[in-house]
Amino acid sequence: MFWNPGDKVRVTQRTGEYIAEVLEIHDTKLLVKVLAVTKYPQQGDLHTSYEVDVPLFHQRPALSYQEKFMTPAASAIRYNGEVPDYKESVRKAMEREMEKLKKMAAWSERCLVELEAMYKETFTNTK
Repeated sequence: MFWNPGDKVRVTQRTGEYIAEVLEIHDTKLLVKVLAVTKYPQQGDLHTSYEVDVPLFHQRPALSYQEKFMTPAASAIRYNGEVPDYKESVRKAMEREMEKLKKMAAWSERCLVELEAMYKETFTNTK
């Protein structure tokens, strides 16, 4: 895809997703600046997903407003919508991530209850 300075794009950086503005084009990469957050970065150690007993449990904030970074041009997606307020976009993205984790925790708890019941049925009945 062909990009121009000033184009708005949706890009992923590490585990977050952002609406950004193209500043410069460098061969296969774009220099962009952050305008809003669409997905809050994942917390924890990315090399050992869902583990809490790790040497360093990373706390990852979203990239800052107007923070610049290089991203592969091929991974950028054109963004034509209205750019939300940065701070409000961070709040909403963080709330979505927290809600997702709460649902995952509730699902995990329910799975554990069901597995414990099946385990008890399977290994404690002497039929």
